[in-house]
Amino acid sequence: MELAPDNTVTQKHWQELAAEKKERQAATIPKEWILTNLPPKEQLSVIDFPEKSGLLDDKEIEITNTEIGGLLEKLAKGIWSAVEVTTAFSKRAIIAHQLVNCLTEIFIDRALKRAAELDEHLKTTGKVVGPLHGMLYVSSEDPFLSSSKGLPISLKDQISIQGLESTMGYVSWIGQYAAKNSVLADVLEACGAVLYVKTNIPQTLMWAETFNHIFGRTLNPYNRSLTSGGSSGGEGALVALKGSPIGVGSDIGGSIRIPSAFNGLYGLRPSYGRVPYAGCVNSMEGQDSVLSVLGPLCNSLNGVKKFMQSVASQRPWLKDPLAVKKPWNEEEYQLIDHGEGKRLCFAILWHDEVILPHPPVVRALEQTKQALLKAGHEVVDWKPLKHMEIYKTLGAIWAAGAAEDYRVTTAPTGEPVIATMELAVDNPNLIVTDTPTFRPLAEGISAYDLWQVQRTRRDLRQEYLDHWNGSVALTGTGRPVDAIISPCAPYVAPPHGKNKTASYTMIWNALDYTALVLPSGLFADPVLDVKKPAHAFFNDLDKANYDLYDPATFKGAPISIQLIGRTLDEEAVIAMGEIVDSALKATAVQSKL
Repeated sequence: MELAPDNTVTQKHWQELAAEKKERQAATIPKEWILTNLPPKEQLSVIDFPEKSGLLDDKEIEITNTEIGGLLEKLAKGIWSAVEVTTAFSKRAIIAHQLVNCLTEIFIDRALKRAAELDEHLKTTGKVVGPLHGMLYVSSEDPFLSSSKGLPISLKDQISIQGLESTMGYVSWIGQYAAKNSVLADVLEACGAVLYVKTNIPQTLMWAETFNHIFGRTLNPYNRSLTSGGSSGGEGALVALKGSPIGVGSDIGGSIRIPSAFNGLYGLRPSYGRVPYAGCVNSMEGQDSVLSVLGPLCNSLNGVKKFMQSVASQRPWLKDPLAVKKPWNEEEYQLIDHGEGKRLCFAILWHDEVILPHPPVVRALEQTKQALLKAGHEVVDWKPLKHMEIYKTLGAIWAAGAAEDYRVTTAPTGEPVIATMELAVDNPNLIVTDTPTFRPLAEGISAYDLWQVQRTRRDLRQEYLDHWNGSVALTGTGRPVDAIISPCAPYVAPPHGKNKTASYTMIWNALDYTALVLPSGLFADPVLDVKKPAHAFFNDLDKANYDLYDPATFKGAPISIQLIGRTLDEEAVIAMGEIVDSALKATAVQSKL
């Protein structure tokens, strides 16, 4: 709102508001970090460009290529200062943004001030602030201390930071500044983290791609003609370009795991309440049957573990009433309930009887099976149970109030609700009204009808639990299956606008199972991943997915897998993830010999 010359109140057009916000964002980028040698738009892969940009010196390249454990150790020992590390990742984040458009809020000056304070604290006390400020190795038995220093952490736009906007891609939320931090931001700062950028998301969050009317589209750094995924697509692209050592995303139907998979990262979807959510902004507030959760995206599995340990060390259940009282459990991490990890049984979900995955995805599953067998573990096939019914039930819960929620939120400025992620919407003068295919936007239902849907979901969760427990007859270990290995999606990163389903991730949200994305180390290859003859299609969605596949289109895209454990089984899932990850890497080494 502003005053016209006659003192009447006028409403700015939503496009004008979006343009002004974008200008304010551009002004927060240090001018000396703006590049004039960016690769041409026609160059699809930019994953290696940051080191060739000329903006990073040798030390900054070394810092940003160092995994979490090494970063924390050198921070704690004072080998690298928090200011040096923050500067290095900030510069690389700005390079990433110029390549793939991944950032929303940029507050580097504020971050550097925080980093300098951490350096002074270490200098004067000889101690780090918390587990993300630095890590001191005291003994092999106790390598993790609740004291640390200066690790930069990026945040998805919806995570509130005092004094900053969280527009979440809504023009109507421009100019709304957070009065205080979200609980997770407080927790991370208490651990010694340095917060420095927030990352792009789709309008409404309820998309598996990333585009909004304010900040535009985020691209995939491995192939910019492909999507980075969503809704944590900005985080996925930023972390893949090593502009952040740990990014925090959210996940209600795959929004951490899809960007992790499409960008070749490790990403954890914890169960409800394991990571505090209070104080974040969100879509569909009050829908508390299937909750959104926060979790990490990293270039290393060790980063996932350190994040979860650090958050738990701050006892978040005393700060967020919905956080679960569960400290980090070292016994569970040692796989006390899984034969101490000596002989595990994994079940592979080859397909969900709804959509058959593309050849690159199948190749990664086959390689994972062989790697685990070579490592001495058991592998069986997983029979999907009522996946289509579970998908429909979850969609009905979301649809109960989604359309009205989006209308109410966008009404103040008249901004149109985005209905497609096709490239056409990049034209700000074009309002596209295509109906999305993966997100139901039916009008609301009665409270009674919603209760029936939620009861159905409860019953399906019981059936799936019984199904998992019944797998003891298949394993030969005396235990049910230890974990399920699944596709992350029926494809690797698809072209913009073509990510039409989140079925392989949303199933685990509906069941509230812990799920971890692991890079397979493989990439889509037109020679290895030729198109198969048409099969007997499960349905029209399956046929559309088959028709989408052209080996050349997906060339170079990372291939990932998903590891699923039971509810609140984060420690065990991370530990089993380490076992799978090691097996895959050992196989990769052997194949090169």
